[in-house]
Amino acid sequence: MRYLRVQSTNPAHNLALEEALFESHEGEGLFMLWQNAPSIIIGRHQNAWEEINRDEVERRKLPVVRRSTGGGAVYHDLGNLNFSFIEHREGSGGMDFARYLAPIVRGLARLGVEASISGRNDLEVGGKKISGSAQRLARGRVLHHGTLLVTANFEDMTRALNPEPEKYLSHGVASVRARVANISEYWMAGTDMGALCQALQEEVGGRIWPLPESVEQRASELAAKKYGNWEWNMGQNPRFSTRVSKRFSFGRVDVRVHVARGVISECRIYGDFFAVEDIALFERALCGCRAERASLEERLASLGPLMRWFSGCDEEKMRAFLLELF
Repeated sequence: MRYLRVQSTNPAHNLALEEALFESHEGEGLFMLWQNAPSIIIGRHQNAWEEINRDEVERRKLPVVRRSTGGGAVYHDLGNLNFSFIEHREGSGGMDFARYLAPIVRGLARLGVEASISGRNDLEVGGKKISGSAQRLARGRVLHHGTLLVTANFEDMTRALNPEPEKYLSHGVASVRARVANISEYWMAGTDMGALCQALQEEVGGRIWPLPESVEQRASELAAKKYGNWEWNMGQNPRFSTRVSKRFSFGRVDVRVHVARGVISECRIYGDFFAVEDIALFERALCGCRAERASLEERLASLGPLMRWFSGCDEEKMRAFLLELF
């Protein structure tokens, strides 16, 4: 099996590289190890807004990148080690996670870590999750990838993946939270990330493989057009609804919006406030706006004084309230 140790830590580039390799795969299988700088990687069918702590993501400027496989959201940092297997798939059977998790278990055993497969697609040590993985089957090929928690920062992980669960209602797939642990808590003294990479390479029997320039070029294209693009990462969110409601001195305001393909598709505003102009004009004006705070802020600024629709409001407080939608 060929072996590739990726040097980039850019999440959009690394997922693009993985797809470029999957698209072009021929012949011998490939085993790839890679790491991402702090970021959140969401599953193909997830609603990003349900999975992230928006304030923390904005404060730390964390990239949120959608992968091509299903499953839940994962926080990545340089304390994680990600692995990918790409090879041809024989027959027409379903997904086979054990085939690819078994060599990871054996590689960890070389370092004194007694891991085992848990459920369908996780690895555990002492009842604590150290790895989750996902799979994709297409065009006679299989992509199996996963994340190993090595020296991950769990405080950062908790803050980044701590959304307001009741705020968003959608048809997306929610992540399952689990008790987790770092592999570094269990490995032999003197072991480090380099030793882990070597153990996995040796267990898989990986032969170092130089990355073809054509694949690197394709990865750059995919990073720019897909994995680094808002339309893929956020515009692919399943339909969802969100709502903010508050009583002000001038009356109660209850704002409800539906979002489809990343933009507001419908807006309804209820309450006992007074409006100088028809509130339906304001509702229609928000439709088509991207479901993100920066875009909503621009849209609100373009509408002029909010007191035209919310008589007696404090402009700054009203704007801040509406921005709580996202």
